[in-house]
Amino acid sequence: MFTHKSPLLIQMILVLPFILAQFLTIHASEKRVLIYTKNGEGYVHDNIAASVAALAKICNDNKIQTDVSDRPSVFTAENLKQYQAIIFSNTNNEVFDTDAQRNAFKKFIQSGKGFVGIHSACASERKWPWFWAMVGGLFVRHPKFQPFTIKVIDHQHPATEFLGDTWAWEDECYYLNHLNPDIHVLLAADLTTLDDPQRAEYPGETFGNYFPLAWYHHFDGGREFFTALGHQIEHYNDPNFLKHLWGGIRWAMGETH
Repeated sequence: MFTHKSPLLIQMILVLPFILAQFLTIHASEKRVLIYTKNGEGYVHDNIAASVAALAKICNDNKIQTDVSDRPSVFTAENLKQYQAIIFSNTNNEVFDTDAQRNAFKKFIQSGKGFVGIHSACASERKWPWFWAMVGGLFVRHPKFQPFTIKVIDHQHPATEFLGDTWAWEDECYYLNHLNPDIHVLLAADLTTLDDPQRAEYPGETFGNYFPLAWYHHFDGGREFFTALGHQIEHYNDPNFLKHLWGGIRWAMGETH
């Protein structure tokens, strides 16, 4: 039986709790997001690799860790605890395999966490009304890829604060229905600058000469940001578009009001 402890052992015993506390503090404060790219049966964008690379760089430059997956199996309650936000980057059609995965995602949102949807994310889970409401709407169609003018509706949000009153852009102009009435619109397409022979069929004059393209809102406890922009690979090298994405990510993670 030891009758005394060495000075070195005593020091180690005293210092160990401090080291452990520092370790736990560092890991508890680590910011991490999941970049999700699952596409179900149907059209798959060729921009996914470019979008993932851009998003990872944006996050890493701002000291946010990233995980990337196209596997629905990552959607478990235990796994999602590590993330402050989930980014659906050009997901499309069915992106979950089971209702358990859908429920894990729903509870993640309800816990107060963030969601960012990019481009065809609004065409994901087309049979799930809760998902449409969470994103803010459900994809209907788009006219041909072309240049058009975007009207900046809100200059106060971090996703738009660096823009002027209009933004010249070239993209697929997405039209959605089932728009959630609580979305706060940030950007809108100026429909008078679009060549769209089917405009009378939809959206017609639903919003006059404009149609929402990007917005944010609080839904079911979470923070949601969506942008319909981002069809082209080249978009993910565009400085203004990257600022737009970063502003949405910051807001979804609760770093700005």
